[in-house]
Amino acid sequence: MFSLSARLSLVCAAAAVGSLLVGCGSTAIHRAPVEDRGAQSKKPSAAVVDAAAQAAKLLPGYENAGKPGYYSVKPGDHLIRIGLEHGQSYKDIARWSNIDNPDRIEVGQVLRIVPPVNEGVVAKPVVISKVAPVAMAPLPAASASKPAPTPVAAGSTPASGADDEPGFIWPNNGTVLATFDEVKNKGVDIAGAAGDPVLAAADGRVVYAGAGLRGYGNLVILKHNNTYLTAYAHNQKLLIKEDQSVKKGQKIAEMGSTDSDQVKLHFEVRRQGKPVDPSKYLPAR
Repeated sequence: MFSLSARLSLVCAAAAVGSLLVGCGSTAIHRAPVEDRGAQSKKPSAAVVDAAAQAAKLLPGYENAGKPGYYSVKPGDHLIRIGLEHGQSYKDIARWSNIDNPDRIEVGQVLRIVPPVNEGVVAKPVVISKVAPVAMAPLPAASASKPAPTPVAAGSTPASGADDEPGFIWPNNGTVLATFDEVKNKGVDIAGAAGDPVLAAADGRVVYAGAGLRGYGNLVILKHNNTYLTAYAHNQKLLIKEDQSVKKGQKIAEMGSTDSDQVKLHFEVRRQGKPVDPSKYLPAR
């Protein structure tokens, strides 16, 4: 038989072994599972994440960036201003660029600013003779039977092409307050009283009528042909609607002071979107 001291020693030894076994079991239970470390190692690399982010940022029309006839939206741009500066209707640009809401464009988005081929000028078909080609013969001399050119009456203008100058008139007879400056004033400012008539400077179509362009107040933009636009700013009242056709001399607005410190008409002539000196296109006073 073991003595009392020996029995106590055996009990302590057994307790120590039990604690060791429990500790080992605890360690096995709380050890990080292998599959967790594997999941951690499967996270995409920074390069993959960046490439995915760049792909997500691709905006409509990105494949046309830098090509002729396209424009990349810059900070502060508005579709109306883009149209004005490229000689186009903002609605046309929206349609060509598949934009549903013209008020929502994003920096970096690429817009088409020239009409697609199917909206361009259609060339007249060339009639090809079915007769077999023959050797060229000398041109016949002019004869009396040749039709004479149609005379043009004095003071009249022959029919002009779509891109010719429309023959502008002054939109108002007030005094010129400020002349054209390519940097400071992209048109001429004309004095007047509130409610004075603002006239269309030439036949055209209304491509914008509203107050959506900062600095212009109530604004009208007319497109006269594929080359020329005119703009009429700071009106107190607009008398026409977008897409309406107007005639030279037609009253399109009433002079006012919207977005201006005084009553005046700011008048611009744009040639292919570039502002030009209106005085070079208007009759001398």
